[in-house]
Amino acid sequence: MLLQIPTHLVCGPLGAGKTSVLKHLVASRPANERWAILINEFGQVGIDAALLKGHHDDVRIAEIPGGCLCCVNGLPFQVGLGRLLKRAQPNRLFIEASGLGHPAALMSQLAEPPWRDVLNLQPTIMVLDAQALHEGRPLPASQQEALAVSGQLVLNKSADLSEYDRRLVTTTLPDMPLHWCDYGELPWAQVFQHGNPLPCTADIPKLPEGQPAPGTLWLAKDQWICQQSNHEGWYSIGWKMHPGEVFHQSALQRWLAGGSWQRAKGSIHTDAGWLSFNALETQPLNWQPSAWRSDSRIELLQNRPHNRVALESGLQAARMSD
Repeated sequence: MLLQIPTHLVCGPLGAGKTSVLKHLVASRPANERWAILINEFGQVGIDAALLKGHHDDVRIAEIPGGCLCCVNGLPFQVGLGRLLKRAQPNRLFIEASGLGHPAALMSQLAEPPWRDVLNLQPTIMVLDAQALHEGRPLPASQQEALAVSGQLVLNKSADLSEYDRRLVTTTLPDMPLHWCDYGELPWAQVFQHGNPLPCTADIPKLPEGQPAPGTLWLAKDQWICQQSNHEGWYSIGWKMHPGEVFHQSALQRWLAGGSWQRAKGSIHTDAGWLSFNALETQPLNWQPSAWRSDSRIELLQNRPHNRVALESGLQAARMSD
């Protein structure tokens, strides 16, 4: 296990593009480094690991769904991170914080025992929606607090901004290293200075023991698992479906277009193959090929309760008949 593992906290508001940035960083990862990525999501189903899934043998991903890392019981975080480090033996660690979480509190938590001697905290990477900033949309209070203590900014979704617009945006931000990009396309070398991995010299501190979450046991192809949660005025609903369940992509498109969600993510087995999407209500849905094959997953997020019966009925109608 490495002593003082370089650790990068990636934070930012909901929909800013944190997962997209991580996906592109993974694609340009130095060949001599093993990475570990810990993902925290607000919803219970967990979609981001499926979105990040690729053919990277030296990248191990773990998830802690169901809220903010610093708000959900500290035990799942301690156990989850400890287990990830033991399995991955990484040269570098990334932690993606929930867009609805409290990154500043998480920064403080990572600087305390038992992690202080294990993790070498690097400047926090804050991903922001440049177009939203230009339109004057305010940051949530928890993200504004994190902005003040971040180390570098990634202004995503910036393609439509002129140089004048960009200058206006920067006047509203703290003075720190800043990178403009679109679709999260941020090359590794543009952000990090890195050398050879550190030698393996340290041990993981003694942490509370916990058992890995059991995998899903599918009793039938038409068995669906629905999970819901709510916190601080936000509501999530998500489904896991058998990997053999196939959906009409066009019908899914209509189902999503007819919904009232504010954020939608998924990795789905469709008649066009395995596809993923990651969308905000204000943006067009963009389907991408997905390497995830374990199951189909969809999650919707909004600031009011979901109508499960109506949503599930529409989703059932998008299934391909056997």
